[in-house]
Amino acid sequence: MIVPLLASLLLVAQGRPPLDSATVARVLSQLRTSDSTVCALAGEALTNYGGFWGHSFGQPGLAMPQPMPTPMPMPGGGGGGGVHFAMHGRSRDVDPAVLRAFRAVIRDDNRCIRNIAARVLGNHHDSGTYDLFLALLRDARADLRETGALGLGELEDSRAISPLSDAMSRDDSPVVRMTAAWALGEIEEKVAIEPLSRALNDRAPEVRRTAAWALGEIDDARAVRPLSTVLDDQAVEVRLTAVWALGEIEDGGAVPALATALKDSDSDVRALSAWALGEIEDGSAVEPLLVALKDSDEDVRATAAWALGEIESPRALDGLTAAQRDEVGSVRRAATWALRQIDDNDDNHNVHVHVRPRVKVKP
Repeated sequence: MIVPLLASLLLVAQGRPPLDSATVARVLSQLRTSDSTVCALAGEALTNYGGFWGHSFGQPGLAMPQPMPTPMPMPGGGGGGGVHFAMHGRSRDVDPAVLRAFRAVIRDDNRCIRNIAARVLGNHHDSGTYDLFLALLRDARADLRETGALGLGELEDSRAISPLSDAMSRDDSPVVRMTAAWALGEIEEKVAIEPLSRALNDRAPEVRRTAAWALGEIDDARAVRPLSTVLDDQAVEVRLTAVWALGEIEDGGAVPALATALKDSDSDVRALSAWALGEIEDGSAVEPLLVALKDSDEDVRATAAWALGEIESPRALDGLTAAQRDEVGSVRRAATWALRQIDDNDDNHNVHVHVRPRVKVKP
């Protein structure tokens, strides 16, 4: 039963006809007995009326920074972390009866259904939605508090900063704390920097990682110091996200900490640190990046060469010239491109530098 229904929903989403409340109620009812994958796909079909969802429907989902340094200018400032696909339902009117159908399941026992409803309601700013989500955030049930935090993040209402900050610091559920941190990153208000900085010391790595991501989304130099302190976190995913966030902020004050991260035991952290230094483009990073040109990992070496090309300092000429003799082609190409950048000869657009680091930030 669910397979043909899902197929029809996907076709409907492509054509984007008006969505009626009866269809919503019928689909949500049938999804209660479906597995999580089917629920996710059906959720995409339903929410595609407003645009792309772009992350897992059973989880809040974060932007997934995927730095791919290239010689050419990169969309969104280079790191890929600024790319965040979310529903843009505000651009399309929705029948109030449809919103009531989603509101009716906001306390459903099925997590996927609740989160679909929270996303739809949050993105359409239905009357009374803020109070609805706030009440959920304060519910005795942790699963409902998670849905409340999710909805407040989708709503992006600055009134939610204080209750979300309280939940992030005091809730006994790590999932709720993590979702509250994500929501603060979605709201992107600088007043959240202090509570998010405190959350970098949370006992749960998923909360620390999400707080680091949120600070990168807010993009303020005041977050550089707290983010720098977690570059030695025991969890590699926290270190990766903190490095990415520092690259997003692009503040020269992060160079010393990122230079230390270039010596991390994890090669992805080292490569991403080189990427972040290239994003910051501060001359004080030249020397540590020259050392990274001799790293044992080829991605680190290629990214370091790319970063030196971004900085365009003559002090890197000798090191890059030596890197043109590297045994790996990607490193040689990156060094060649970087030398052209320093010599102001940027007319060759056939040279590409690709590295493998992927920072998949999913709570």
